Amino acid sequence: MKIVIVGAGEVGFSIAGTLSEEGHDVNVVEHDEVRAAKAEEELNARVVRGNGARPQVLYDAGVRKGCDVDFLVACTDRDEANILSCWIAKHAGVKHVVARARGLEFTDSPTWAQDLGIDMMVSPERSVAREILELLSVSTAVHTAELLGGRAAIYAFRVAPESPLVGLSLQRLRQQNPDLIAIVVYVERPDEEDIVPDGNTVLKENDLCYVVSYREQAWRLEKLFQLHSSHPLRRVFVVGGGKLGFQVAYRLETNFRGVEIRLIDRDRDRCERLATELGSTLVLNGDGADEALLTEEGIESADGYVCVTESDEVNLVYSTIAKSLGAKKVIAVVRRRLYLDMPGRMPVDAVVDPNEALASLILRYIRYPGSSKALSIIEKIDAEMLEVVLPEKHGLEGIPLARLGVPRGVLVALVGRGKNVFVPGGSTCLKGGDHVILFASTAQMPEAAKFFG
Repeated sequence: MKIVIVGAGEVGFSIAGTLSEEGHDVNVVEHDEVRAAKAEEELNARVVRGNGARPQVLYDAGVRKGCDVDFLVACTDRDEANILSCWIAKHAGVKHVVARARGLEFTDSPTWAQDLGIDMMVSPERSVAREILELLSVSTAVHTAELLGGRAAIYAFRVAPESPLVGLSLQRLRQQNPDLIAIVVYVERPDEEDIVPDGNTVLKENDLCYVVSYREQAWRLEKLFQLHSSHPLRRVFVVGGGKLGFQVAYRLETNFRGVEIRLIDRDRDRCERLATELGSTLVLNGDGADEALLTEEGIESADGYVCVTESDEVNLVYSTIAKSLGAKKVIAVVRRRLYLDMPGRMPVDAVVDPNEALASLILRYIRYPGSSKALSIIEKIDAEMLEVVLPEKHGLEGIPLARLGVPRGVLVALVGRGKNVFVPGGSTCLKGGDHVILFASTAQMPEAAKFFG
């Protein structure tokens, strides 16, 4: 495919790198000389210097009347420039255009994008806020992403040394817990090669297991993996009152009854505005690392501390301080890939990357623009989750999964049938209208998607 990426920041650079490695013809448009030079040196892509909202610059990148460009992705940090780039590209004949929108007002209603002819307008704040809430509510999970519209999710749990799972095969796990709606799809093993498990795989202590499960079963998984169950959230600190901080506080108010929320920000004017926009949240003008302030507000009994300022370094350091003061689970938002492995080096329970979330969302749209719904790219393990809705006549009717010939390495993790969600077995026969959740490596997923139509 021919693809034009406008903006070579963290998001654009990541998308361009992935797509060029997959063999696509990629043109990158960037006006900043430092970013342009970096893209030219490190990417297998053509770099056009200039403002991507100008017709002549886009013309130089191949966007012109009658062009054969398949996708244009505008992901600069300026919403208006992204929207204008997409508008110009669409009118030039580009098949699909995608715009990043930092302002939530642009994605509040789908009509904005539709009226402008933009196929996809995305802002990561809402999905990242949902991930943060899931990490808070399932306190022992180190990664999570929702599936099937929130009815199911993928969780990453580490096997505690005292867990009953140590030395247990996955087949025995299923036999001992026949009503557990869950399947282990991937195992990261310290100092050993990671594996896509089968029924004979025996779990070891400190294995990091990626588990697809019905959301209501998350508490059972915590007990199995960590001998611990999360209790209802009582007190959560949110540091940073920007778009993401607001989303986290607002969703906590909406989804968790009785939770005490403390939102801390240094900007007094912003605090006054947030106090009028939020309901039960206590908005505090101050420093999120001020020990006296945190202690006075009860940090030692906090179930969660989420740092979402614009600085990765501040988020990591402040979260470490909060952890030392007694916060049970601390989550830092980071936007540079360099910091994604910090939970292994600092006392931070989890990191969340909005840029990675946005890049993954856009890549999923480019790879699977049809009726299938791509759900999650787990970049750390180079794997994907994909939701496929089977048509009424799909050619797989009446054939048990064990005899279906599913490509090796592809797992049918969950099936949503009507209001029911279940883990399929070898004797399960898929039906028209089933929502099938597939798990596979990024390289194998196109083959899996093709197999299931």
